[in-house]
Amino acid sequence: MDTQTFIGKMHDGEYITGGSEAHAHMHAAAQEARRITAKINGRFRNAEKLRRLFSELTGKETDESFSLFPPFYTDYGKNITVGKNVFINSGCCFQDQGGIEIGDNCLIGHQVVLATLNHDTAPEKRSSMFPAPIKIGKNVWIGSHATILAGVTIGDNAVVAAGAVVNKDVPADTIVGGVPAKRIKTIENKKGE
Repeated sequence: MDTQTFIGKMHDGEYITGGSEAHAHMHAAAQEARRITAKINGRFRNAEKLRRLFSELTGKETDESFSLFPPFYTDYGKNITVGKNVFINSGCCFQDQGGIEIGDNCLIGHQVVLATLNHDTAPEKRSSMFPAPIKIGKNVWIGSHATILAGVTIGDNAVVAAGAVVNKDVPADTIVGGVPAKRIKTIENKKGE
């Protein structure tokens, strides 16, 4: 199975059966992701070199405004899309098989986890998985140690408080926090200031 076929299946929400061709593809792709993240994390790299390595990891051109503070971890890489002026702080873990989209001007705090797969709850099928994308709008700030779960969309200008576990969509212009994350308040968006 090639990468585009696999990503197409993930975008369709296709169930990944343990031991299947898609499951084998995930494991092979994980080796490639580990090889590239070892380069990202193994020694000091300037911003330009980190952007090139991130582009190699994702298979997509990364804008020159992108910034990454290693270490960074992912077990796939090819289903991550980032916009312009995105900052990813150190220690983040992206499980991106189901798809991760990060809009322009986003700040991702230390050790944020984005997890796009859920294992089957039946013990005899536990190696099988359900993919669902994570979509992060523009101007979003995700605080340190937050976890965003499969299938969640975070609206433009939202803030996810440090340590939150987000298992439901977050509306635009909203601050959420807690476990599970709940609305804390609405952000007053003062345009023109």
